[in-house]
Amino acid sequence: MNPNSDNNQRWEAKLKDLTSNVQQIQDNLLKEILTPNLNTEYLQRFRVERFDKELFKKNVPVVSYEDIKPYIDRVVNGESSDVISTRPITGFLLSSGTSGGAQKMMPWNNKYLDNLTFAYDLRMHVITKHVKGLEVGKGMMFLFTKQEAKTPSGLLARVATSSYFKSDYFKNRPSNWYYSYTSPDEVILCSNNTQSLYCHLLCGLLQRDEVVRMGSIFASVMVRAIKFLETYWEELCSNIRTGRLSEWITDLGCRSSVSLVLGGPRPDLADTIETICNQSSWKGIVTRIWPNTKYIETVVTGSMGQYVPTLNYYCSDLPLVSTTYGSSETTFGINVDPLCKPEDVSYAFMPNMSYFEFITMDGDKRDVVDLHDVKVGCTYEPVVTNFAGLYRMRVGDVLLVTGFYNNAPQFRFVRRENVVLSIDSDKTNEEDLFKAVSQAKLVLDSSDLFLEDFTSYADTSTFPGHYVLYVEVRAKEGKKYLELNKEALDLNKEAFSKCCSVMEDSLDNVYKRCRFKDGSVGPLEIRVVGKGTFDSLMNFFINQGASIGQYKAPRCIKSGKALEFMEDRVVAKFSSA
Repeated sequence: MNPNSDNNQRWEAKLKDLTSNVQQIQDNLLKEILTPNLNTEYLQRFRVERFDKELFKKNVPVVSYEDIKPYIDRVVNGESSDVISTRPITGFLLSSGTSGGAQKMMPWNNKYLDNLTFAYDLRMHVITKHVKGLEVGKGMMFLFTKQEAKTPSGLLARVATSSYFKSDYFKNRPSNWYYSYTSPDEVILCSNNTQSLYCHLLCGLLQRDEVVRMGSIFASVMVRAIKFLETYWEELCSNIRTGRLSEWITDLGCRSSVSLVLGGPRPDLADTIETICNQSSWKGIVTRIWPNTKYIETVVTGSMGQYVPTLNYYCSDLPLVSTTYGSSETTFGINVDPLCKPEDVSYAFMPNMSYFEFITMDGDKRDVVDLHDVKVGCTYEPVVTNFAGLYRMRVGDVLLVTGFYNNAPQFRFVRRENVVLSIDSDKTNEEDLFKAVSQAKLVLDSSDLFLEDFTSYADTSTFPGHYVLYVEVRAKEGKKYLELNKEALDLNKEAFSKCCSVMEDSLDNVYKRCRFKDGSVGPLEIRVVGKGTFDSLMNFFINQGASIGQYKAPRCIKSGKALEFMEDRVVAKFSSA
């Protein structure tokens, strides 16, 4: 009897049960969450004195993080957890802090990690159904941790990934293909992200024939890793040739563990990698260096979608697999069709993770419905009640229902709820901005220019105020991407001005009225920044407390210091008029 077959059958049965009995599981879960917490100060405030689903919905308001923050702050500052939860709070999870301003601190306990590891095991089963031969190799995964901070309560505040990697759940993880990595744990646990990234690449190169999958949590990190390889491949090859690790890798855990992986001089391997990296084009570089790679596992939904063309270029159109939808509040669900196209990714919500409600986003009325009551084709914002003291808290994402897997709704990520840009009565959200930038990309492409990354802000220092986009662009020459010099910028002035115009044309009618009729919004402006600016911006936010593993380039700059940072790197300016 094949033990793997038995295990797959067990997980298939679990998946079927979860997705078939959604309403019952959700109702039972809400009872499990609320019953022990009826005496918490928060629920007592709203007179929830017994378990009653309708009473809970009637009395307890739907809230934002700012509404619940005073209660969380009391626990952060040393008050008992039972302000919000009788289940002890064991720490706080930090949001990325790049998409919505300052980092948020979410209370958490081991139930979060229970759910996370369950989702990992479930997605491993789903991938096994669709991709064969994974059990014979390793994953080259760019995974990172960040130094935690101790709160006045003595409890630690960490990003979610660090909480998992520093837990016994990770230390004692199962010994199967999904948890088998080319990098030693010491590399993942290294708090110096640059040293960690270098060692991830070195270990992956040393085991190039064993790599069957690659990935990172977010697509932006995967792209950063490839660019890092472009800069450091000669030094990496030197390490492989001599069998000695670069002296600037000073983290003791990295040095000792990676030296064991190095083993000794391997000049033949170094020659092979050098030959590949020295070729005129880096198109398909990933599959040329790691020829047995079957897919790239990374989130390519939402703001990560802009990195799909770059990954396709470097990875020879390997499947880009978005496996899981989660946040600092909860794990939501998994992608049950992992080999679908990035634009078709939807996540089936797992009803055993948290209690989910949804605010309707279509039309003017904002009803709140249960998970099993959502409708295909409608958009919603999820509301979470979890095991760590969050009750009916808005998440801030906008999701589209695309269908059902058995009885479990499947959601496609559309955008963050918050407005990104606004000068007057215009309100441009993340989705609108991406559509506009997509039109600009077409213009640049026709001029053999490639958009690396972008961010924006609403400049109200001028009158009238106007939208500003900071963009990093490279020139395409044959099959190479080259730095855009001043001469190239001057030659392409017309293309950049056209980008401004097509972006304005693609924005909504309110923007166009403000811009062209009322004159309350000025001409859109593109400010080109120098090479490496967005990598440096990532480092800026990491130094401010963000995690490389959770980093998402902000689509709108809200930090004054970050704005100064970008302005210092502007090399050219263009506008639509």
